Order: sequence, then structure tokens, then C-alpha cells
Amino acid sequence: MMEKGAKVLGYVLIDEEKGLFQGAVMVTDPRGIPLDFRYTDPVRPTRLERVLYGEALEIYLREEILLKNLLKVLEIRPHLWLCRDRALLQPLAEQGALPVLLVEPTSHAPLENVGEIQPQGESGSILLQADPVSAPLRLTAPLGGQAADLLAPILLEAARSMELVEPFARMRKALEIVGEEGRGD
Repeated sequence: MMEKGAKVLGYVLIDEEKGLFQGAVMVTDPRGIPLDFRYTDPVRPTRLERVLYGEALEIYLREEILLKNLLKVLEIRPHLWLCRDRALLQPLAEQGALPVLLVEPTSHAPLENVGEIQPQGESGSILLQADPVSAPLRLTAPLGGQAADLLAPILLEAARSMELVEPFARMRKALEIVGEEGRGD
């Protein structure tokens, strides 16, 4: 059972593979247990759409079609959105109406202490040592958004019982399974 007042995390994944665009959102409790999961059917733009939208097609599909629809149907609102795609950072902040962090694994040596934060220059990014053995995570907040170091305690709470970026892999695998079942594999 989830502790009263525990902060839930929202994960957003939008992928493009072989011309197919698909998205998913998952809300987890601080242990990584899914509380809500939503996904879109794959979207394959037509030749005409590719011509009409030109360079704006990918932005339109990611932001207006996939992200907007996923956020609309989600039943449980997280305390914080996490994404791995820099292009989603600002649109998610605008549409998600909650704090957002871009979370990226790094190859840096672990920092000395769990919870240690190391600013990363002018970008507004920080390195956060979320657990005692892994490389620190790079956290980036959108411009004008809540600073990454103010949101780090929510991630540290969750990192005590889960690997923070692992839900992205589960979501990607879930989308693969949905695709296989849709094809009758």
C-alpha cells in the first residue's frame, strides 16, 4: 500500500520507428508500481501529410496528436513529469500543467553522497546522485520551469525503492507487446 502523501511520478515516452509514431504515459507510485498506463495506437503519416506539414510534421504528431491525447485521458495526475526526450520538455511543461524534468543517465563517476547535487553550468541542468552505486542522473528543467534542484527530493524519495529511469524501458516493451498483439503475433 502506498504511503499517504507519497509523490507519484509520471513518465512520458514518445517514439518514432520506421515512420510510425507512438506514445505512452505511465504514472507510478514511489516504488515504481504502475497506477495508470495509457498509450496511443501507432500513427503513420501519409505521403500527403508529409508534404503538407513538411518539417513541422514530427512536432505536430508528437505535441498535438500524441502528447495532447495521452495527457487528456490520464486518470491519475502525477506530482512530477519525467521524460527522456529534450524536444518534449517544453511542450510537456505547457500541456502537462505540472513540474517537468528531463532525466538522462550519465557515464560520470558516482558523486560522493546520495542526494548530492552538482550544478552543470549555464544549462540549468544538475547531476543528482540518486543511489549509492549508479552514475548520477542529469536532470534538466524547462526554461521558466521549477528548478531541477527543487524537484530532486521527489526523485530521491522514489530512488530508495526503484531505479528512476527503468520505467521508460518497461513502457517501450509494453508498446512492443501492444504492437505484436495488434498484428496477431
